Amino acid sequence: MIRDDMREPTARGTLAALQSLQQIGLPMTPLLPVEIDGVQCWAKAEVLQPVGAFKIRGAWWRLVNLSEEERQRGVVAVSSGNHAQGVAWAARRLGIPAAIVMPRNAPQVKLEATRALGAEIVLYDRPGEDRDEVAAKLVEERDAVLVHAFGDPWVIEGQGSAGHEADAQFGTGRRPSRFIVCCGGGGLAAGLALACPQAAINVVEPQGWDMVGRSLAAGEIVRVGANPPATICDALQPDATKPINMSVLQGRAEAGVAVTDDEVRAAQRFAFSKLRLVVEPGGAAALAAALAGKVPLDEDTVIMLTGGNTDMASYAATLAGR
Repeated sequence: MIRDDMREPTARGTLAALQSLQQIGLPMTPLLPVEIDGVQCWAKAEVLQPVGAFKIRGAWWRLVNLSEEERQRGVVAVSSGNHAQGVAWAARRLGIPAAIVMPRNAPQVKLEATRALGAEIVLYDRPGEDRDEVAAKLVEERDAVLVHAFGDPWVIEGQGSAGHEADAQFGTGRRPSRFIVCCGGGGLAAGLALACPQAAINVVEPQGWDMVGRSLAAGEIVRVGANPPATICDALQPDATKPINMSVLQGRAEAGVAVTDDEVRAAQRFAFSKLRLVVEPGGAAALAAALAGKVPLDEDTVIMLTGGNTDMASYAATLAGR
């Protein structure tokens, strides 16, 4: 296995990640037809992963590439819930100690699911505490390996495995022309850009948290402001993207798109009524952009439904239009 921590993620790595996931029997998530404004495109239902989100892909590929000595030292991750569950799932399967730094106000369903997978949870206050500082302290104290949610070459490659699946599901003679991607720090978008170089990439972020889109427009990393607006998309709130993600997305991703909470809620209701799928707010951002007419669509467009971990009470309120 490659042990150069400074390496760049590669297209070859995304394919190797897919092969590794296939070897452990991770099911291929379905590609579902969906009609929007008279155009039939496709929705990749990553909500049906064992942990309810695409994050299982990158977490597995990162952890399986650890050396035996690194596995003994354990891993630390930072997450509001989906990456947490992916790392916890992979760590349990590989017998690796895992500590997850999670916000105290993360959805209870995500906290409980991560704990149930056997990971240690270290809580921090959001806003108020710097989650990266909390994680860095744990890494130093335990000599553990940090498994970053998006700024890691193996994580990016693992997420890109979803692109190869979509390719295979399209069949002979067709390939995805565009991926519309829910975006936090840009790990999934970067992975898809590597795996499917023929496809356009549209990153979709919550309004006021569109740091990847702003960074791409500025040509340099832009951080979130001092008083960012509230958003229901808890999974899409990194302070900034990372250079490794920018290096892949710059020149590949199209102009970023921001969606409102109301547009996200409308997308959640659409997914429930039309696709019979439960989608969390952050996992519905890409669909929200498509429904709102903020991104171009054609018959080979793939909309990523990235996560389905949501509290029942808040989800019920969304379905009821409250």
